[in-house]
Amino acid sequence: MRGLLGFLPWIVYAFVATGDEWRWGAITGLAIAAVLVTVDRRAGRGWDEIVIETSAAVFFACLTVFSLVAPDSPLTPYGPALVNAWLAGTAWGSLAIRRPFTLGIARTMAPREVWEAPGFYRVNAVITAVWAAAFTVAAVSLALVLSAAPHATTLVIVIKALSFALPAVFTAWYPKRVRRALAGER
Repeated sequence: MRGLLGFLPWIVYAFVATGDEWRWGAITGLAIAAVLVTVDRRAGRGWDEIVIETSAAVFFACLTVFSLVAPDSPLTPYGPALVNAWLAGTAWGSLAIRRPFTLGIARTMAPREVWEAPGFYRVNAVITAVWAAAFTVAAVSLALVLSAAPHATTLVIVIKALSFALPAVFTAWYPKRVRRALAGER
């Protein structure tokens, strides 16, 4: 559950920002991300444990500046797609540098003796890849929906919800499945 808290700035942005007014969403996302990063760092959490929170702080700082400088930008309606594209880039980037963003979070929940095991890394790489794929599919889907039917609010909400819910369910399920398989269970 702790790892999902890092998505709070993104989720709140999704609720606060609208197609016509994304500034308040950006400012709110930035404020929440800054608080999360500050609280986590003061609590002694390493940067590898707060990749999503740090990514949110950078994204919402940039989006806040951009939304204030160009409030009527043609990108305004594509805010939801931009969020998912950024999250996809964060997840894929963490895999590219062989530091899946879930690894630091998983280390806070697993015994130290398994941290260096290849299986531990592999499980986190798979989980991160599922998040990355979900964000990528959501970014493309949202861009298409928003360009074809900009007022399809229900569909946009469904896509946003699924892009978080499906990988979250997978994240909870997959490590248990791997443990059962290693224990020889079916």
